Amino acid sequence: MAIERILIADDEESIRWVLSKALSKKGYKVDLASDGSEALELFSHNTYDLAILDIKMPGISGLDLLIRFQEQAPRTLIVIMTAESSMKNAVEAMKRGAYDYITKPFDLDAIDAILVKAAKASDVSGEVSRLKDQLKEQYHLDRTIIGQSKPMQEVYKILGKVAPSDVTILITGESGTGKELVARAIHYNSPRLGKPFLALNCAAIPRELLESELFGFEKGAFTGASERKIGKFEQANGGTLFLDEIGDMPLDLQAKLLRVLQEKEITRTGGSSTIAIDVRIVAATNQNLKDKVRAREFREDLFYRLNVVPIALPPLRERRDDIPLLVDYFVENAREKIGTSAMGCTAEAQQLLSAYNWPGNVRELENTIQRAALLSPNPLLTPDDFAALSEASGESTDCSLEMLITNKLRNAIGKMEVQELNNLYEMVLHQMERPLIRIVLEKTRGNQVKTAEILGINRNTLRKKIQTLGIEITKEG
Repeated sequence: MAIERILIADDEESIRWVLSKALSKKGYKVDLASDGSEALELFSHNTYDLAILDIKMPGISGLDLLIRFQEQAPRTLIVIMTAESSMKNAVEAMKRGAYDYITKPFDLDAIDAILVKAAKASDVSGEVSRLKDQLKEQYHLDRTIIGQSKPMQEVYKILGKVAPSDVTILITGESGTGKELVARAIHYNSPRLGKPFLALNCAAIPRELLESELFGFEKGAFTGASERKIGKFEQANGGTLFLDEIGDMPLDLQAKLLRVLQEKEITRTGGSSTIAIDVRIVAATNQNLKDKVRAREFREDLFYRLNVVPIALPPLRERRDDIPLLVDYFVENAREKIGTSAMGCTAEAQQLLSAYNWPGNVRELENTIQRAALLSPNPLLTPDDFAALSEASGESTDCSLEMLITNKLRNAIGKMEVQELNNLYEMVLHQMERPLIRIVLEKTRGNQVKTAEILGINRNTLRKKIQTLGIEITKEG
């Protein structure tokens, strides 16, 4: 039985007695309150599936209780009782979120009908709640946005604060940094979970069609409008509308968007009546909107309306620590979704990927991994599978080596405390010298004369360094 425990709050003892006796006989557990304060006390210590509240009671009214109960336990169904047959009280109760209402005097059959309907609603509510929990788990930030670097940790902090609220958000970042992914994460971690999430790229749609896409149009609004079209604002009602590349929206449409944000209503093209909407706006751009405001290409008032909470996504080159994580994720994704046999990357391939500048950011990395995984005959991807990166970058090996060393040093030093940074110069030189001398010695098969020549140092200096750095020499005959 979906409805098990019921709270009855009414200042008339006869009403409490009749309802308690009737509902107890049907197997429900019933608690009674003679006024609003007593009802609030019981509600704060117990969990109720249904509450039947008199609209007028000493102290706290039924309507005020309704609001408080919804804050504490939104899944509890509330039924309001009123002795007045006017629609004003009923409408007010339903507007505030009551499940149903009954007018005194009532018969028990009316109560039975409400309970049957409430039991079904409770089952549906439980299923919806379960599905929401599944969706929330599926779109948990840790699972949808890959990255543990400091710049991404800052992004996570902001997301955690703003997702549960309803503020307007402006996401900025270069193309391919994952702006839509962040917008989806905000939606799926907000109270609007389970409602629509719609995305619209303002730069991908011609100006004459963009207005219709946003606001819809009435039949006959213009030549070719043979039937009514519902726009994205109406389709996303109750949910989130993601407006990508907002900087490319024409000025006249910016004015209309500003009005929607202020008035929370739209008018279809060719229509005369306004339509109330409840949509959260998340906008994104890869442009500097402040520069566009100064150039009078973007409305200043709209910029401030959108930029309530700014989220700046770092380019991939500024969070290189995340590249190995992203590579592993995309390799696994390619294996699961398109059936490749790739299991990972060699250490050399990982180094190459970490050293590359990624002008196309995460999107370019994903496409690169997917292409390599599809074409490579090897279970582990090698540098040969990413030969196009060297050609595309046009960088010399020396430059790539410098980038690789820079990244390694940045990672190592970033993990050290300030008090640990003594004699850093000497420590780094020793750590660089040791593998360099060892590798060259291996290449010359232990020939110190040849090694000193390759390194460009005196043989005696080499011998001293071998001793100081504790390098073992293995000669091959």
